[in-house]
Amino acid sequence: MRILVSGGNGYVGRTLCRHLLGTHEVCVVDNLRYGALRFCDDELSRLRFENVDIRRLEPLRTVIEEFQPQAIVHLAAIHFIPECEGDPELAISTNVLGTANIASVCPADCRLVFASTGAVYSPEATPHHELTSPCGPADVYGWTKLQGEQYVRYFAKARGYSAGIVRLFNVIGPGETNPHVLPEIVAQLKAGRTTLQLGNLEAKRDYVHVSDVARGFARVATSGNIEPGETCTINLGTQSSYSVQELLDHLQQVGAPQFRVVADPARMRPSDRPYLAADITRIGQHFQWTPQMTIGAALADLWQDPDIPQQWIEKYR
Repeated sequence: MRILVSGGNGYVGRTLCRHLLGTHEVCVVDNLRYGALRFCDDELSRLRFENVDIRRLEPLRTVIEEFQPQAIVHLAAIHFIPECEGDPELAISTNVLGTANIASVCPADCRLVFASTGAVYSPEATPHHELTSPCGPADVYGWTKLQGEQYVRYFAKARGYSAGIVRLFNVIGPGETNPHVLPEIVAQLKAGRTTLQLGNLEAKRDYVHVSDVARGFARVATSGNIEPGETCTINLGTQSSYSVQELLDHLQQVGAPQFRVVADPARMRPSDRPYLAADITRIGQHFQWTPQMTIGAALADLWQDPDIPQQWIEKYR
């Protein structure tokens, strides 16, 4: 199967492409905003790479017409919340215009899988369900993804292709390209810090391992019955949530050194919601996917080989 992955050089993208290689023909579309290509020579010899900014319609159209994908997994986005809040023009142009561009040129005989986010939901105290939980984003990122969902639904119906909207929750594991809370914690500890500067320790999130995420996107792209012109919306998470304090406790159990925590007001986000978790019933029913990695195994994997930029660690030495 020919599968095009936008943002394929990114965190989830690279893991997904590695999962697909050997079974499928893969084309990576990425503008390398977050650094050089992160694939080894053997992997590069087995995939096609196109340096394309998804905000530019014509180069994107050319790649799609030449590659003729049977599925497109659209991961490319600005998703680090401080970056979205600090540069909303970039976030909106990438996440909304870029998504509209891909959706508008997706072939009729192709399936489009769009990476949305659990941040589209309004705050609730129980796991969010795709059909019953109200939407109400609390930040620029969430709004751009909700708008992206609307373009995917519109163009899927107008052009007659099937689409999957995957509302992704918090991803953890090796290979992160943005300094989210867990890689920041690991970077501080790997640099030898014994005092961690952190923000909100009590907010609970649904953390899913990047390998489980890759399997989930692959399942939505290659399986399940979605009729032409229809869109299926599903959550991708674990249905369990953990506070940052609980994550710190787990890190101690998997070998992290002793440390103490100091609150850093600069790391507090006004839009932080107290709880976020996914109801994952639908993804199991429609695509036979369930998470395989426990939170302990996921954190052990991250700690043993974080695969984060060395400059993140050097910053704290």
